[in-house]
Amino acid sequence: MVNYKDLGLVNTREMFKRAVTGGYAVPAFNFNNLEQLQAIITASSTLKSPVILQVSKGARAYANPILLRYMAQGAVEFAKSLGCNHPEIVLHLDHGDTFELVKDCVDLGFSSVMIDGSSKPYEENIELTRKCVEYAHKYDVTVEAELGVLAGVEDEVASEESHYTKPEEVIDFSQRSGCDSLAISIGTSHGAYKFKPEQCTRDPKTGRLVPPPLAFDVLAEIEKKLPGFPIVLHGSSSVPQQYVDIINKFGGKLPNAVGIPEEQLRKASKSAVCKINIDSDSRLAYTAGVRETLSEHPDYFDPRQYDKVARNYMIDMYEEKIKDVLGSDNKLANCD
Repeated sequence: MVNYKDLGLVNTREMFKRAVTGGYAVPAFNFNNLEQLQAIITASSTLKSPVILQVSKGARAYANPILLRYMAQGAVEFAKSLGCNHPEIVLHLDHGDTFELVKDCVDLGFSSVMIDGSSKPYEENIELTRKCVEYAHKYDVTVEAELGVLAGVEDEVASEESHYTKPEEVIDFSQRSGCDSLAISIGTSHGAYKFKPEQCTRDPKTGRLVPPPLAFDVLAEIEKKLPGFPIVLHGSSSVPQQYVDIINKFGGKLPNAVGIPEEQLRKASKSAVCKINIDSDSRLAYTAGVRETLSEHPDYFDPRQYDKVARNYMIDMYEEKIKDVLGSDNKLANCD
């Protein structure tokens, strides 16, 4: 058994309280490799932002659970070396699908876990979530649950259609499950293709797809039902077109890739939404850097040569999200 506090990590409880009252959202960035982790910690530490390091089931298998533990511990020390003397870093399981996976993550030092029972019948979702909560809370690990279904594909999570969260269910679900935060569905979706072209309009000047607005009316109803309760948005990458353009220019093929407009994420951040998940944007920034560098320098074969460019693109992207979208810069409990 590894206690996350011994690794220098924190859970989400206090940072979510501050985010809800402060009108901003904590960034939850998924990572799969060292370069992503370096970029996340560089950006969040420089800007004195709390940050959630998210690991999906697939990423956990890819990186190795034991290595992840030490990467997270190293991230805390790396943040301090950058002048962030009191970092607030969460290691979070994203879209856990079984109690056994959740338990294993708690036992290996995760400070927060998500159990996603949204594809199950309502009562089964509550039962599974409650079981995970009872175990995780023994070790002061916070638990995120999900109610409603997001469309799209990301790692093992896939759904053809989205189903908005029903506001009339949120009180019963949160009370009976005991979850610490709740991921809801209001029109976001997983992956780089968040909307089909027929769901969008096209900007007559640029020809780019313009996605439909999020269901802020549903969010408002949920806020009324659960005032002050931490709400989470998944599938919230904006799919920055500058990275899509670079990828397509240098041999990629991402037609009609479109994400959530950043102005809508800014609006959500000022509500009870205190955690916003971003994954695809990092993948796009990384891929853009690698493709561009190798196309311009076909003689390169040292991963450091192209990974450095990719890492810098990700740092820029993370900093922009923290400052200009989520508003979490200078929001550490102690910025000294």
